[in-house]
Amino acid sequence: MLMIGEFAKLSRVSIKTLRYYDKIGLVRPDVVDINNGYRFYSETQLLTIKRINIFKEQGFTLDQISTFLEEDISQEGVKSLVAVKQAELRRLIRESENQLNAINERLHRAEASAVAHEAEYPISLREVNPMLVASIREIVPIARLCVLLDEVIQYVRAHGGTQASKSIVIKHSDAREDQVDLEVALPISTNVIPSSDRVRIDVLPGLTSAASLVHRCDPYDHSCLAVESLSAWIEANEYSRVEGAPIREVYMTPDEDIYGRMRLAELLIPVSRTV
Repeated sequence: MLMIGEFAKLSRVSIKTLRYYDKIGLVRPDVVDINNGYRFYSETQLLTIKRINIFKEQGFTLDQISTFLEEDISQEGVKSLVAVKQAELRRLIRESENQLNAINERLHRAEASAVAHEAEYPISLREVNPMLVASIREIVPIARLCVLLDEVIQYVRAHGGTQASKSIVIKHSDAREDQVDLEVALPISTNVIPSSDRVRIDVLPGLTSAASLVHRCDPYDHSCLAVESLSAWIEANEYSRVEGAPIREVYMTPDEDIYGRMRLAELLIPVSRTV
C-alpha cells in the first residue's frame, strides 16, 4: 500500500487532484485509516490514473472518463462516447479553421491599414458620386452615433443586405449645445430593402466639388482639428463652403479593424469658388 504522497509522486498527479478524484468518486483510496483519515492506494491503481490521464489528453471530461472506468460498460457504449467526442473535435477543428481564416484576413487588412496610416494625405478637391444608402437621421448627443450606425447595420442585414466597408456620418446642424442633427448612412448595393419609419432608403446626393481631407480621428471627439484645418485651406484657396450643405465624414476603417480609439476617415466639405 502507498500513502497518498508516495502515490502522487509515482502517478505524477498532485495530492490535490487525488483528493478531488476521491471527492467526486472517480478514484477512491483502497484504504482510509479511520483513526487519522490517512489515504492509502494500491499499486494497481496506478494503471487507473494512467488511463485517466490518457483520456484527459484526448479531451474527454471527467464525467465521460468515469463511464469508461465502469466495469460493466459495453463496447457499444464505448463506441458511442468516442463517436460523440470525434464529432465534437471535428466541430472544434472547423471552428478553429474559420477563426484562423478570419485572423489571416485581419492580418492582411492590418498590413494594408499600416501602409494607409503611414501615408501622407494632402488636402484636395474632388467630386463625390451619388450613392444608394440606408440612413437614419435624428437629433441626438454625439455619443449616440455608434448606436444609430449599429441600428442601420442591423436593419440592412435583416433585409438580406451586406455591410459596406465604409459608413458615412452627416452633421446637418447643431440643434442644442449638447446635441447634433446627425444622419448616419450605410452604402447599399440593392434597392429591394424597404424603408421604414426609422430607416430611409434613398440616394445620397453627390457633390460637384468638395474639399477632402483624409485624417485619423476619434468619432466622439467634439472638437475636430481636421475641420479647422480644412476650413482654413478653403479660405486660403479662395473657396467658400456651400451654404446649407452639411459636412460629411466617411469612416474608412470598418468597426472590426479599429485598434484604440482612432480610425481613418475622409472629411468632406462642399465648396464653391469664391466670386
